[in-house]
Amino acid sequence: MKTIGLIGGMSWESTQTYYRLINQKTRDQLGGLHSARLVLYSVDFAEIETLQHQGDWDATADILGTAGQALVRAGADFLVLCTNTMHKVASEIEQAASVPLLHIADATANDLINDGVTSVGLLGTRFTMEQAFYRERLEARGIEVLLPDAAQREVVHSVIYEELCRGLIRPDSKAAYLDVITSLGERGAQGVILGCTEIGLLVQEADTSVKLYDTTELHAEQAVQFALGNG
Repeated sequence: MKTIGLIGGMSWESTQTYYRLINQKTRDQLGGLHSARLVLYSVDFAEIETLQHQGDWDATADILGTAGQALVRAGADFLVLCTNTMHKVASEIEQAASVPLLHIADATANDLINDGVTSVGLLGTRFTMEQAFYRERLEARGIEVLLPDAAQREVVHSVIYEELCRGLIRPDSKAAYLDVITSLGERGAQGVILGCTEIGLLVQEADTSVKLYDTTELHAEQAVQFALGNG
């Protein structure tokens, strides 16, 4: 089994979900008392968040590239970046670390294609929804991406940073997210991507008739299969 290198802390609320899912999925695959071989580098999200909102992506790439290098020195065979937004600098991290980085949008696209989905809604931070780095990776696989309107995007973004990344789960925010999901379904989305690794803490499949694609779950599955030599 390959050793997984997790770059986490963005936020730690979802990083702990990655750790749990990867170990559960490894046990499910191998049975008994098996768990994943992994190393974790957890960054200070306050530093990253400030740079995100300043638009200083080069500085974030330096921080996360350094984290990737540290994981390789600790024995990681490949990297998993435990966040959607920071895949904006995925190629820089991979180049700095000189080992493969499993892209979260690829894991998501693979599942969408397997399900025959050609049109999907995307929820995430403002950066993930409005910038091209994530959307274009899906569109290159033949998947149309629908975004919430501007007011809805503001709600989705603010709930992530002001609540979910702080461990706050509020019923009114859940209701607002479900309204956005319903709206995307009415516009033709065959499913909706939970394109921030914290969103799965707020809404789950049972909450809506619209098919949800939880990127944390899909990315963790991709990591386990790759570690076991199946991907």
